[in-house]
Amino acid sequence: MPSTELRGLTGLRIVAAAWVVLFHFHFTPLEAVAEVAAVLGPLITAGALGVDLFFVLSGFVITYTYLDSLGPALRVRATVRFVWARACRIWPVYALVFHLFGIWLMARLWYGSDSEVAFQAVQPDLGPTEYLQQLFMVQLWDNPFFDGASWVGATWSISAEWLAYLLFPVGVLVLFRLRNLPATVLAMAAVALMAPMVWAYLSTGTPYHPWSWAARILCGFSGGAVMYLAVRRKRRTEGLRRGASTAAVVLPVLIAAGLLLGELLGPGRGGAVIALFPLLVGALAVADRGPAMVLSMPWAVYGGRVSYSLYLVHIPMFEIYWLALQKFSSLGPGTMLAHVTGVVVLLSTFAVAALAFHAVEEPARRSLRAMARPGDAAPARASRSPRHRAVGGTATGWPGVGNQSATRLTSEAATARSRIVAARRNAAAGRSGETRAGGGPSGSAEVSAVPRRRPAPEAGGPPLAAALINAQRRQPPRPGDYERSLYVQGYLNARG
Repeated sequence: MPSTELRGLTGLRIVAAAWVVLFHFHFTPLEAVAEVAAVLGPLITAGALGVDLFFVLSGFVITYTYLDSLGPALRVRATVRFVWARACRIWPVYALVFHLFGIWLMARLWYGSDSEVAFQAVQPDLGPTEYLQQLFMVQLWDNPFFDGASWVGATWSISAEWLAYLLFPVGVLVLFRLRNLPATVLAMAAVALMAPMVWAYLSTGTPYHPWSWAARILCGFSGGAVMYLAVRRKRRTEGLRRGASTAAVVLPVLIAAGLLLGELLGPGRGGAVIALFPLLVGALAVADRGPAMVLSMPWAVYGGRVSYSLYLVHIPMFEIYWLALQKFSSLGPGTMLAHVTGVVVLLSTFAVAALAFHAVEEPARRSLRAMARPGDAAPARASRSPRHRAVGGTATGWPGVGNQSATRLTSEAATARSRIVAARRNAAAGRSGETRAGGGPSGSAEVSAVPRRRPAPEAGGPPLAAALINAQRRQPPRPGDYERSLYVQGYLNARG
């Protein structure tokens, strides 16, 4: 099956994760850290925006992956399969980090000299009811603020993301019916969906207000989802890729400039650049040079794959380090040892994240997915494979571009694939008949009861390809013939 990964967006994940990690690390009470933060200013102190970039990325990629399989109608089996796949992806390593850090918090509660167990403005509740909420990732849903809602502070966004996943099978019904709107309208709608967060930054300089977490996940996830619809509508021509590559260069510059210049209007006002996040994600999804090439390099893609584990492990590691800074006088703010230790801790978060990814996140995901019945996984593979063969390696566009819907294209390609399988079986049956009638591999062809199949002269290819082409020629011409012809060409190239 051809890869469906958008490598540039996978690479962008490590950028977003590193931005959040540096934002949290800048609270470390070290002289050098304060100096660096003073020089870079909002490029570091506005790193919480990395979470919003994650939300936009998630909405784009989830819609890209599941729009065609979930969109036409609400089906129980498809919905359960989707929810299970997302739980297998985010829960195992989350559960590990949450439990290990929970033990740390309990130890601080029992053996500490005060009631402070975590470096949070609002201390988390360590009771049994709260434990169950943390375990099922629902701890944020009844809290107007995320402060103190999670034992591992940063996992408030995991709870918000989980809510978005559970709502997506319903929301995708709307997205599916908007997919044929003009690309310009959809792109403008994606930016407009970020308006509540833009207004919060411009008016108050901060997104923190009652239920702001709900606004952040709904705006970001929806903005990314609608931006995918806009990108999907565009035919991937050389001009589009060149324009997207240029935008992928310009937009990060505008985001950085907006963060810096926004401070002139007031603290935090630069956060309004959040409106550009859907455009950046859409541009990187299409671009084939510049930043997109860098983010598609193996090191960046690998970083993107471990970014979820990095997001989970960095806060527990920082909290242990911060407590050490408090308890040991040898780690004073101005000491060399404290600075060297800080660098080691910061770099170690990436090593621990890689370990968690390889030892827990990926093996657990595969094991849990394998628990599903084979019949549950097969339709998803069958629906994606023909679709991407039809457009992969060409400049035709995203699935469903133009008047031909992705659903019809997927169905027709799957039908074509079944014809290939049938032709292969017929050919095998023919060869089997020849062998039986001839008394063995060296038997005389004169006593064969089944004539040998020959390729159609006009096909110019192997027997299975000829059978497929002839089957297509017997069908009346329809709007999907162009997409089907691409699938036939791809099949011939693979056989040749």
